[in-house]
Amino acid sequence: MKKKSSARKKKHLRPGWDEYFITIAKAVAARATCLRRRYGAVVTKENIIVSTGYNGAAAGVVDCLEVGKCTRMELQIPHGQRYELCHSVHAEANAIIRASADELKGSTIYISGVDGDGAECSSGPCMMCKRLILNARIGRVVYSDGNGDYHVIDPTDWLKERI
Repeated sequence: MKKKSSARKKKHLRPGWDEYFITIAKAVAARATCLRRRYGAVVTKENIIVSTGYNGAAAGVVDCLEVGKCTRMELQIPHGQRYELCHSVHAEANAIIRASADELKGSTIYISGVDGDGAECSSGPCMMCKRLILNARIGRVVYSDGNGDYHVIDPTDWLKERI
């Protein structure tokens, strides 16, 4: 019986591009300054990282980590509501504003997040970020589903939802 070469084993264990970049998005989320949830986003084009972003207070604004509290948590506001009370800029927005229009057109954005307790959470973009992604002409969205897997979406499918 012939043994498999170690090179073949390594190839089998090697992650695909989507898994690779979603893992990087998870690492980017560690930089977030939100007490409630930490998100990371990675924009790639032709499997090259163009930009990254994480959710955090706008430049010059004191973030929740420094203040030690989250207004939305204190008011028990459900996830996805009343973003005007939040000091953070979303990870997707931060990644998009750091890339050029040419880099964004036809690119892929990877999004991953964890709750305040460190558990992976579903990281599908909110309505505001969906509009930013569409406006940036990003071609694919890959986001973690909160269960150790991820979803791949063509953002033009959102146009059918009348966002």
